[in-house]
Amino acid sequence: MPEHPETLADLRTVRVGGTELCVRDRGSGPAVVLLHGTTGSLGVWDAVVAHLGGAVRTVAVDQRGHGRSGRPASGYGADEYTADLLGLIAELDCGPAVVCGHSLGARNGVVAAAREPAAVRGVVALDYTPFIERRVLDELEARVRGGDRVFASAEEVAGYIRGRYPLMPEDAVRRRVAYGYTREAGGYRALADPAAMVRTVEGLRRDFAEETRAVAVPVTLVRGALSRLVSPDAFAATRRLRPDLRAVELPGVDHYVPEEAPERVAGLIREMVGAAP
Repeated sequence: MPEHPETLADLRTVRVGGTELCVRDRGSGPAVVLLHGTTGSLGVWDAVVAHLGGAVRTVAVDQRGHGRSGRPASGYGADEYTADLLGLIAELDCGPAVVCGHSLGARNGVVAAAREPAAVRGVVALDYTPFIERRVLDELEARVRGGDRVFASAEEVAGYIRGRYPLMPEDAVRRRVAYGYTREAGGYRALADPAAMVRTVEGLRRDFAEETRAVAVPVTLVRGALSRLVSPDAFAATRRLRPDLRAVELPGVDHYVPEEAPERVAGLIREMVGAAP
């Protein structure tokens, strides 16, 4: 599987609070910050950005410990991730911004909006809510630990991704290989730092119902109807907590919403940009 150099074009780093964050900053107009999930990278947003068609300024980010961003030895809870997001918005002078976050990124977007509504004017939260069951997070931690391995080739990486994410389109699989793995002596290894991923999952165990209750800006809650991470019970509990928030379930989609339904996600972003004050 050849690597496509264009996938890594126009990446740059922004220093925020001592951590170098890799970003891709494209377009003009209202700013939308795009935050991937655990073990992901900014590449998961490529198809969403393409569907947005330059209508907004998109800032896709490799969060700390992921992709080509810095890997601090500690600091993988909501406080640190949120400080990175708010610091990045300030550094790029792009606030108040809409944040579209997937999984870990959804948690970070909601927490940031609750803490600094002057910086975050709206959130599209993809497939992560409060009230995630302990067994689900146990399974997530096991998957994270299982991904720390060396692959003999890029095709072996792609096969692993196909097996792990059975509904993911082939173009998204190939982007995951190009953005999320690096060739080193002996084969291919994930760029996401293994120790950081474990600490990140530990941080996800702290529920964020308090911040979800407190958030005062518009939020769209999105669940893939086939998600094994956000159960129907967790989604229903979140809707009871905040019945005023818009809630959307996407049929035929599991947890990996940005890659499986990019056109629909782009539409939800456009709606939030138009609706948020």
